[in-house]
Amino acid sequence: MAEPPRRRAALALAALAVLAGAPACADRPVSPLPVRPPAPAASTVDAAAPPTTAAVPETPTGTRPSRSPAPPPPTRSRTARPTAPASTALPSACLGAVRYDLVLAETELALLKSLCFATGGMLRIRGIGPGQVTVDRPDLVSRSYEAGVVDIRFVRAGTVVVTIPQDGRTYPITVVVV
Repeated sequence: MAEPPRRRAALALAALAVLAGAPACADRPVSPLPVRPPAPAASTVDAAAPPTTAAVPETPTGTRPSRSPAPPPPTRSRTARPTAPASTALPSACLGAVRYDLVLAETELALLKSLCFATGGMLRIRGIGPGQVTVDRPDLVSRSYEAGVVDIRFVRAGTVVVTIPQDGRTYPITVVVV
């Protein structure tokens, strides 16, 4: 028995819809991810050897990759720190804009004389009562206290002396904010 023409057209449209949903990139070649060749060490480079160039993957004529390749992720070494531009470089002793936890039960305050932070850094003092920690420059900091923890965020550049009492003595810590 022959199918009616409308039925055949509906089946043809359904088949086209299924094919249209199939990935179109299956027939096109895909360019590989970019790979940076390892840099030779300075002692192994031969001055007489011509410079080498990395091979660029070829694409068939008339086709373009669907998007530009992403740059390779930055590599980090455990020993090398990323360097900032010379105008914004921090002194080597500065911790940057980080949170420094100072646990009073585990720290000998007599040994801690000074700290250095970038603007936005925070000194978190754990194990102290409210109102005991003082600063000599409240205009340079933002302070808060909750549940035995004092947070001092350094919001402007300058020098702040943080005074912490412990065992009947007061210990000043000079904090340089850059």
